[in-house]
Amino acid sequence: MALPVCPKCEGEHTYEDGHLYICPLCFFEWTDECARAAEEASIVRDSNGNPIEDGDNATIIRDLKVGKDTIKQGAKVKGIRILDVPVDGHDIEGKVDGFGSLYL
Repeated sequence: MALPVCPKCEGEHTYEDGHLYICPLCFFEWTDECARAAEEASIVRDSNGNPIEDGDNATIIRDLKVGKDTIKQGAKVKGIRILDVPVDGHDIEGKVDGFGSLYL
């Protein structure tokens, strides 16, 4: 079984000590439960709690005021892309017909 990488520093040199995993690089200690919680927190979800993946499509659930324009409820967002580095707090990018590319 491969040991998980450190959730704090992403170091690959973790080791087990009883029920704990320990990172010798940053001295962070965690359990399997903490690792599962961190993994669960990294999943991007929609407003209903469903996981979102690259390439998915979505529907806008309420009117969005964007500058002087408004994207109406029910508009389709196509080709969703999950961003590794959020832009101004937005971690999803997609295209809306008639509007263009948009960060959500």
